[in-house]
Amino acid sequence: MAKQGHGSSTQTARRPRVRKNVTAAIAEDICAERYPSGSTLPRENDLCEIYGVSRTVIRESLKVLESKGLVRGKPRIGTTVCNKDDWNILDQDVLEWMGPYIADFDILGSILEARRTIEPAAAEYAAERATAREIADLENAWERMRDSGDDPEGFTEADVTFHNVLLSASHNQVFRRLSSAMHAGLKYALHASNVAAHSRDEAIAVHGELVEALRLRDRAAARDCAHRMLDLAARDLAVERRLDEGRKTNPETPRSAASRR
Repeated sequence: MAKQGHGSSTQTARRPRVRKNVTAAIAEDICAERYPSGSTLPRENDLCEIYGVSRTVIRESLKVLESKGLVRGKPRIGTTVCNKDDWNILDQDVLEWMGPYIADFDILGSILEARRTIEPAAAEYAAERATAREIADLENAWERMRDSGDDPEGFTEADVTFHNVLLSASHNQVFRRLSSAMHAGLKYALHASNVAAHSRDEAIAVHGELVEALRLRDRAAARDCAHRMLDLAARDLAVERRLDEGRKTNPETPRSAASRR
């Protein structure tokens, strides 16, 4: 009996991780349009077979997806996939699930527009409010970008860290919350704008200038650097969109690194 109890305890301890994995698997299938908007998900028993888990885990996963706007349960109909406009795209999990398919959601342009509104102001506030430690963290992220060489993944991770620290260094509570919510979307948006080597060189230079502007407490220079970074991102995003249109016209064209995790 003791052994059985131990097994039950282990199963309970593992359940959140199992549920999270299944929730992500269903969500990613929705994002990949294996279950298109407006369609009805398979019955619970079929979902159990597809994902290899119990009905309890499936039900818990569907509750999570419903809370994030991806699905809606309807009596006598089942669980239907919601329109993408109803999804909570500021939810970090939702953005992570969308990640590999984010170009198909036409959200990168919206993220860039949001950044144009937020980041120059955040940079200006950071020039006034950033602590010495925050400036050091920004410099560390910039150095990682500079030293990333031919590692686009490492460059992007450092770039994401830089922008998250910048929003936090503004000491604006709303910007800080947006930093957490937009982390995943920012990751893929930056990845899409970090394709060309020459763009990385320009981005590294401007990021370094921004760190120096913060160190000098120069608000105008900090805002100007943020605008220049976003201009670079807009230019490279336009290039990536043209490449993506070419891939749609010619499916044999390989996707760039920006379109992959």
